[in-house]
Amino acid sequence: MGHGTGPELADVFERVLSALAAGRPGGADVDVVRSPRLYHSYVSLRRDHDVAAVQRLTAEDADHYEAWCRGLAGRGTTAVFRTAINAQSLYLVRRRLRAVKVDLLAADGRSLLLVRDQAQGFYTGENTHTEGEVTRTLTFSREITGAVVEHALERARRTWPDGRIGRLLMAYKFHLLDGAFDAWVADLSERLGVRIEVFQPDTVNRNLLAHGLPDRTLLIAGNEWADIMHVVLLDRYGSDRQENRCTENVCLDPALRGLVEYQTVHGSADDLAGRDLVNPVATVRAAALVAEHHAGCHGAVAAVEDALAVLDERGVRTPDLGGRHSTSDVVDALLGALDVSGPGGVRRDAALVGGP
Repeated sequence: MGHGTGPELADVFERVLSALAAGRPGGADVDVVRSPRLYHSYVSLRRDHDVAAVQRLTAEDADHYEAWCRGLAGRGTTAVFRTAINAQSLYLVRRRLRAVKVDLLAADGRSLLLVRDQAQGFYTGENTHTEGEVTRTLTFSREITGAVVEHALERARRTWPDGRIGRLLMAYKFHLLDGAFDAWVADLSERLGVRIEVFQPDTVNRNLLAHGLPDRTLLIAGNEWADIMHVVLLDRYGSDRQENRCTENVCLDPALRGLVEYQTVHGSADDLAGRDLVNPVATVRAAALVAEHHAGCHGAVAAVEDALAVLDERGVRTPDLGGRHSTSDVVDALLGALDVSGPGGVRRDAALVGGP
């Protein structure tokens, strides 16, 4: 959990996951273990702390979260759900655990598999402070680039089992790395037997705007570009609001054994903390993914999507989506639409939640 709305969303996640595990065929008892630390959001860091304290707390959060993930993976845990935390701490952990973010976008019969390289580059750098100056040092490596590409190809083959990938693109600021990066990619292309095209991000943008990208594009991107362009790609391929989505981050460090971290796409929303108004849809979807892929609850994702469609038809939504319902209202309605019994075995009626 992070500051802001983290505790509220953690409660939503646990409630929905427990209900799905209890109510779906093949589901099992689920033990939810919470990290003992409440991690900082950027807002909570800057609210009460000077630069030196921000540096210290950022490092402490990163060290704690990394150690916690490593400990979980060592005990056989396969999935973590995380609410929004300070990005600087988060990306230190992602570098150390060699994480990639995976998001499948689909619209109008076309699909795009976006794999964001979170293990290297500007986001994962470290800062050195002198008077009036911050120097940020970052690293790219042949080894990590290879691991990212190999994982992306493995995911693409799982996504499109017939083996047809329309195009494999990499969007990186490779021209700033003395030719080393594209030389690594050329070697990878030859070794893996696939055609890999490396472009500067502005070229990918131009082609996206002018022509779109072909169906079944596997797009591997540096985080500097992919983070900013995610909303645009959702508009073109995802047909959904960023605030409603969750994504998965896969740890490629062999010691983590493929630990998957699920997260909401939206931030910590500190201004909504404690008001029961934060949009729970992304958290609900994350719970469904964990239930289906890690707790044996077959059909959980489809069932949750059907229930969300019912809520949408009935106008049950939080204010950020134009509704007038609280977070609790939406979750109650969702569980009712799923026909999940409440306390005492009484079925909730989604149509009655939030008034007429």
